[in-house]
Amino acid sequence: MEIVKDLPEVFEDFAEQRKNSFLAVKELKDRGVPVVGSYCTYFPQEIAMAMGAATVSLCSTSDETILEAEKDLPKNLCPLIKSSYGFAKTDKCPYFYFSDVVVGETTCDGKKKMYEYMAQFKDVFVMELPNSQSEAALTLWKGEILRLKAYLEQKFGVTITDEAVREAVKLNNRVRRSLKGLYDVMRHDPAPITGYDLFKVLYGSGFKFDKSAIPPEVDALTAKIEAEYAQGKMLTRRPRILITGCPIGGATEKVIRAVEDNGGVVVAYENCTGAKAHDQMIDEDAPDIYDAIARRYLAIGCSVMTPNPNRLELLGRLIDEFRVDGVLEMTLQACHTYNVESLAIHRFVSDQKHLPYINVETDYSQIDVGQLNTRIAAFLEML
Repeated sequence: MEIVKDLPEVFEDFAEQRKNSFLAVKELKDRGVPVVGSYCTYFPQEIAMAMGAATVSLCSTSDETILEAEKDLPKNLCPLIKSSYGFAKTDKCPYFYFSDVVVGETTCDGKKKMYEYMAQFKDVFVMELPNSQSEAALTLWKGEILRLKAYLEQKFGVTITDEAVREAVKLNNRVRRSLKGLYDVMRHDPAPITGYDLFKVLYGSGFKFDKSAIPPEVDALTAKIEAEYAQGKMLTRRPRILITGCPIGGATEKVIRAVEDNGGVVVAYENCTGAKAHDQMIDEDAPDIYDAIARRYLAIGCSVMTPNPNRLELLGRLIDEFRVDGVLEMTLQACHTYNVESLAIHRFVSDQKHLPYINVETDYSQIDVGQLNTRIAAFLEML
């Protein structure tokens, strides 16, 4: 699709994609298209795509339903889990409502127990995710991918062929390459666009059900940004910040705004919204396509892995390639794996990359916006 709109309009189109797709998911259901919901980057989308299903992220990032969730769940639980469960329980999320099945994964204890309760009112399939990246773990994870394939075949009365899986892999790789090409524009110094505009596209593209439409749209956007940069349209030089840590979206976009409202620019996202989701491709030509899928997804450097060298490898690469001036880690309250691992990230950034580091802990409320602005402004001044 040729982009004729100005860049601000294009960014806003992507920002509105999640809301705009509420009707689209109903239309899919009306046409009999299966919808598979998920909560994690580890979900091997290609298996569901191979049977013609639409896939959608169900993570909720608002405090709107947390009070309802706290009737069943502890108050001192991760807000992402409480919000996700609350929207599911109250049927206020159209994506959850129209999902035929939810695919969960054993990333953390909170999610595992959430899936138990959720299974009382929704079909839930939980994949046993290993918490290490050994060869034994790979064998287990490949078995889980094949178990998911068998479950979907039985539930929907279909046959998922190896050829269809390989085609889904090729399509998703094209999407990943396009999104990588987009966020690579932030290697320019000064940056061509704000990190918030970049985030709108990365986040919004996850809610486009026609995945084949994503690469041409994103590639055209990338070309437009590069062309305008060549004409001298760019930001002024600002401190270049990398954001790592928990998933960002919805209420936690306040962290991005705090950086950019106070004179910085977010040039890289290491977390699930950014490079972590798109950095690695699946080997399309592997003799065993299920082994290739398992290797790619298991290699994701999430804090649930122990040890977790892949996160440090990606983080270090992004710091160097995007010429980062400082690293901001956002952790959600009661997200124990990321909170505990923040010490290792601090040591890596400070001792090995010799860069300033700040950790901000937050939730989905807006009561800490003033404090966030104060702390992040002081961090940027130090740079």
